[in-house]
Amino acid sequence: MTHPTPYLVQLADAIARQLGQLTDHLSQLPPPQAAQVIARVLDPDNGILGGVTHLVATGSVFAKDQAERGALPAEVWLALGRASNELGDITLDLDEHKDTLQTVGARPATTAAKPPAPAPLVVRRHR
Repeated sequence: MTHPTPYLVQLADAIARQLGQLTDHLSQLPPPQAAQVIARVLDPDNGILGGVTHLVATGSVFAKDQAERGALPAEVWLALGRASNELGDITLDLDEHKDTLQTVGARPATTAAKPPAPAPLVVRRHR
C-alpha cells in the first residue's frame, strides 16, 4: 500500500491557497456578508478555526508518538500541544460571539435612518 503523502501535501497547499482567496474576498464584502463568512469560519464544529484546531491536535498526537520513539524532539510535541490548547481556548472565546455575527449577517442590507453608534473598544477577557 502506497502512502498518499504527495496528494496530502498538495491538499494542504490547496487549502492554504483557498484560505488566501477567502481572505481576499472577505476584505471586499459588505459588512453583513462579511459577518456571515466570519461566523462560518469561527464555527467550532464545522468552521475553519475548529478544523485547524482539530488538525493541530491530531498533529500533537502524532508528534507525541514520534517523540516517544525518539524520532522527534519532545519540544516539537510540547509546542504542538500548546498550540492545540491555545487554539482550543481561542475557539471557545470566539464561539460566544458566533450568534452575534450570525445576527448581523442576517440583517437586511437596507440603509438605516440613523447609523448605529460606534461602541467604545474595551479589552475584556472572559475565561
